[in-house]
Amino acid sequence: MTKIRMNTELRNKLFNKIKNVFENEDTQEREAFLQARESVDHHYKYASELAKLVVERSYPPEDVSVLRSFKKKYGSPCDVVAKDKCFYFAHNEGVDDEGEKTEVKSHFDFGLFGNLNGSEYSHDEGQKFAVAYYREELKEKNCNPDIFAQQNDKQDNPHKTKHVEECMKALGYSGRHNDSIGMAKDFDSNYYLDVIGTSYCRSRAIACTKDEYEQFEAWRIAKGNLVSKHQTWIDSITKQCDQLKIGLKAYRYLSEGIELATELGIQLDEAELIKTNSTGLTIYNPSNLASMIKGLKNKHQSREAKILARKKYEESLN
Repeated sequence: MTKIRMNTELRNKLFNKIKNVFENEDTQEREAFLQARESVDHHYKYASELAKLVVERSYPPEDVSVLRSFKKKYGSPCDVVAKDKCFYFAHNEGVDDEGEKTEVKSHFDFGLFGNLNGSEYSHDEGQKFAVAYYREELKEKNCNPDIFAQQNDKQDNPHKTKHVEECMKALGYSGRHNDSIGMAKDFDSNYYLDVIGTSYCRSRAIACTKDEYEQFEAWRIAKGNLVSKHQTWIDSITKQCDQLKIGLKAYRYLSEGIELATELGIQLDEAELIKTNSTGLTIYNPSNLASMIKGLKNKHQSREAKILARKKYEESLN
């Protein structure tokens, strides 16, 4: 059987099929990522229940109800109750070097894009968490949820920007406070609580105990751990894919790529690869290419040649 020569299309098909296997292999890195995501769900459940307890301790539901009745009666002057998903929690059980009590506080955002560093402002870390948490859903939407991990050591560039924007759009990111849609809105809706006051969350630190504060920190650390495990997993895939690209680029024949896949424990059907290839069988198989080229020659026939061809045809019928 004549060997099929490699071309860009075949290389890309081989690369994508093998890469897909890399991403679905039961490796230690992938398992650590999946476990980190399960841990996030556990911490989110506990931390959100604790947040409800702490917030309602400072803003009792009965007070919220009274203030809402006043708003209904008196209008905007009594509009002081709002729902929020981010809070400044603070405790004063810490001490400084001189033994004096100090206040320890931080911003905790329960939203999908909430920061992981205590800042109330937008940051890439929140977006990194979001794409890691909803990785499979984004893949189904033909987005690249691994873009942050793949571009971790690179500066912003058009390629990164394009894929980040596609992911954010698919998730429902708006960039405005409490104004997400789609998956982000559904996620955030689980964590809104009633708070009293008209100021930004910076100026309304909600008192909690040191133990409660540490539980909130543990939840936020779990989110950061998911980002870290995602990075480690994608790094391992990227290193494998870098070597794969080098090898495929050096191979002249499709059979070499098939042999590589086999050595990696991946079974690929050469006929299937060729069948779905736009030009591989026709152009890159020498026999077929020769036949095709010959068929393009001598298209013009003289009158005598046509008569001779007709006679041969009639003779073949007798």
